[in-house]
This record gives sequence, structure tokens and C-alpha cells, in this order.
Amino acid sequence: MRAFQIHRGLRQDGVCGPESWGALVEAGRVLGERLLYYRNRMVRGDDVATLQRLLGSLGFDAGRVDGIFGPRCHAALSDFQRNAGLIVDGICGPETLKVLLRVSSRAADGSVVADVRERYQLLSGSRTLRDRRIVIGETGGAGALADGARRVLTRVGAQARTLHDPDESSQAAQANALAGEVYLGLRLVAEVSGCRTAYFMGYAGVSSASGQRLAETIQSYVPAALGLPDLGSHGMRLPVLRETRMPAVVVELGPASVVVERGAQVAAALGDALAQWVSEPCDDVAAEGQRDYPHPHAQVVDEGVEPHLDR
Repeated sequence: MRAFQIHRGLRQDGVCGPESWGALVEAGRVLGERLLYYRNRMVRGDDVATLQRLLGSLGFDAGRVDGIFGPRCHAALSDFQRNAGLIVDGICGPETLKVLLRVSSRAADGSVVADVRERYQLLSGSRTLRDRRIVIGETGGAGALADGARRVLTRVGAQARTLHDPDESSQAAQANALAGEVYLGLRLVAEVSGCRTAYFMGYAGVSSASGQRLAETIQSYVPAALGLPDLGSHGMRLPVLRETRMPAVVVELGPASVVVERGAQVAAALGDALAQWVSEPCDDVAAEGQRDYPHPHAQVVDEGVEPHLDR
């Protein structure tokens, strides 16, 4: 079970709880074995992730490769059907899949459009924390640190909100409803002596580049403020990282006694890390103004024509 949890980017406790069981069920899903479509209780699984990756490789913005069939995936699938001359019903059935596989076999693999969209959104905002919508969440035990970080960010003009909720999926929904530009999760972990930060790692190695950069930036500030070891940044598929629609990280710290004692320094370090990150949210930020990225929309003229990205 631990090996499976490591492979799926879950917390490694060796217990087949609800989160691990859900991941086991999703891992058994293969594209084509069931109809995929949008519904209130969103469909999840590896088959959805494959569909997102195929649509993204063609330039249709199906969102991050998170294995969740949400509104963005529905819109991308409908756009593909429209461009391919299929019945536009937003359902990935046998006929749609047949055309999608044939056309995508000649396209580059990867969720290209989602990455471009995320970069554009980050780079279109201010390079300072002023007016940035930052959501800080904690699941219990880190409330004082979360409130301290909020005060630090508010003093420099950020629109910071704190969420105190034990359920990570609920926090993700609240952060999305608040239209947050970044999510910062804080978690005290008894068995940890130091600081480690997790960012979203999707399927087939597709990760959030901006989330990874934020995690690495936090690791360059917070461990020194704690006076404890740097335990590194790690790609994971935790519910709050998977379900938020913004760059998101979860910072795990311990022991609690040290975190409480140095809470003011840690809060200040988190503020400094976020300020550094918004100034350079992407590794290649210096080249972004000159790069010729494709526009995040595609057209498939007909089934027999090579797909292309409109520039």
C-alpha cells in the first residue's frame, strides 16, 4: 500500500483509507470503457486524465491533467466535437473517442494549453503582492500561524483570507469560490522535524510549474526561519492540490513546539517567499514577453486534417 501511495502522490501511512481507496478505484479506469460527461458529482479517474491530456495536446483547454471531468473539460470536449464535425453533446463516447485518438496520434503529447493559460494568468497580474487574492488554509493546529501569515500579507496590500476547515476538499471548494490566485496550505505534522512543501503533480508526470516554483521558493525561506532542516519540495496529488483551480502548495512543518515558538519568523518568511514568487512566478519569466506561445484554442478542420493551434 505504501508503494501505491508513493506512486499516486498520496500521504504515505500504509492504510487503505477513503483517499487511498478512491485512488485505487480511479487507477483502474481506462479510456473507452465508460461514457465520460459532466455531471454534478464530477466523474474522476485515470480515463478522464487521459482524455484531458489528449485534448490538451491538440490545443483544447481541458484544464489541468487532474483526472476530474469538470466544466472546463466539458467545454473543451464540446469544442473538439464542433471542430471535428461530430454531434456536440459533450459526451466522450465511442465515435468521439475514435476521432480523438486518430487525430491526437499526430499531435504532440502533453497538456499544452492548460500550462499556457496558467502562465498568462500569473504574468498578467502585478509583480507585487498588492491586491493579490491569497487564500491560506489550515486543517487544525496551525490556526495561529495561518492568521499570522494573513496579517503579514495584509500589511503589504494583499487580499488575504484564511480558511480553518479539517476537510481539504472543502477548503479547495472555498478557495475556488473566492477566486483565489494562489492557495497556501499550512499543516503541523508531529513526525516532521523541519519543513517540506508539496505542489500538484498530475498524471503522467504533468505538474504545476508555477506551484513547483512556489514550493521551492518557500523551501528557500521557511526552514531557515524555523532553524530546522529543509526537507525539500515534492510533487503530490493531495485533494486540496488536485481540486484547487490555482497554483497551490501545502507546507508541512514540525515539531509544533518550535513552530509555535518561532511563529512570527515563519509567518514573515512565508510573506517573503510569496513576494519573491509573484515577482518571478515562472522559471522563464524573463523570456515570457518575447516568447511566441500559441493562443489557447485549437481547430480540427476535419477528421483527415492535421490539428493545429491558432496563433
